[in-house]
Amino acid sequence: MPQPVLRTERMLLVPLSDEHLELEVELDADPEVLRYLDGRARTRDEVTEFHVTRMERGRRVDGLGYWVAFGPGDEFIGVMMLPPGADESAAELGYRLARRHWRRGYAAEASRELLRHAFETAGQSRVFAQTMTVNAGSRAVMAKVGLRYQRTFFPDYPPIPGSEEGEVEYAITRDEWLALTRTPEVGGV
Repeated sequence: MPQPVLRTERMLLVPLSDEHLELEVELDADPEVLRYLDGRARTRDEVTEFHVTRMERGRRVDGLGYWVAFGPGDEFIGVMMLPPGADESAAELGYRLARRHWRRGYAAEASRELLRHAFETAGQSRVFAQTMTVNAGSRAVMAKVGLRYQRTFFPDYPPIPGSEEGEVEYAITRDEWLALTRTPEVGGV
């Protein structure tokens, strides 16, 4: 199954391709967007290298990968991620939005669609997400879409502000997701 185009109420999620490189360069040029990843903007060469890696990683498991999100009027919103994890029965959820689109619900909206796709279409048994402990915004999105805190860990990364508090991992299994989306009193995630 090739990686599909996905739709939400407000967005079109298009599989990442080479034609989207300039959008990634624009996104990663904002140090605030990468505050909890690198703590700084990335150079064009770094973005190009990451793009190549994303394209390769996105081809490892049918249906998984990276998407570019467009909103009304084809406005670029960000990059949404659902690549395979080390265990290919689990996928890693991620999102990076242009700052002008923060706090508008786009990350949660895209995440809900990626979770639906992961469990209903791509046959994943588990989806997880990781971020710095101090990244309250991303943690709130993870919890809002049904992922639950699993652990705190301390990877060997170059220090950036807040890294001394470590990283957190949230996750949801297919069975947990099905229970959440099929509970009428909750209204689904």
